[in-house]
Amino acid sequence: MPAYELEFYEDAHGDQPVLRWIREELTLAKRKALGYALNAVLQQLGLGVCGTEFGKQLGGGLFEFRLRRDLRNPAGVREEAGRLLLRVFCHAHGDRLLLLVGGYDKGEHPSPRRQSAEIALARARLKDWQVRLGRDPRG
Repeated sequence: MPAYELEFYEDAHGDQPVLRWIREELTLAKRKALGYALNAVLQQLGLGVCGTEFGKQLGGGLFEFRLRRDLRNPAGVREEAGRLLLRVFCHAHGDRLLLLVGGYDKGEHPSPRRQSAEIALARARLKDWQVRLGRDPRG
């Protein structure tokens, strides 16, 4: 049983951009790898991933879940060239809840400019979520 529950950020129009990104933009192999990692690592360690290779504190209530692996099928043969480099931006709140506010494929878009833009978008979504729930976005 997972120690932490995952929630997907939902905007004012009912869109869940992280869930949409997973379903529509990731290949089947990447979806499977991310799904497994979310369950086996993020849901077990929560914010504690920041003390491992899987996470990094970004400040302002935001942290990054990092997945870096070679993609392999069950027989151990590569399905895709290159490495899997996925990022999911999260916020810990409540009693063991993790809000997923952003995500992108760093392997497809490795530039620092893209990463900065994705973090800024995740921060904006977190602030929107906090404001709509009547929470102080300053902490």
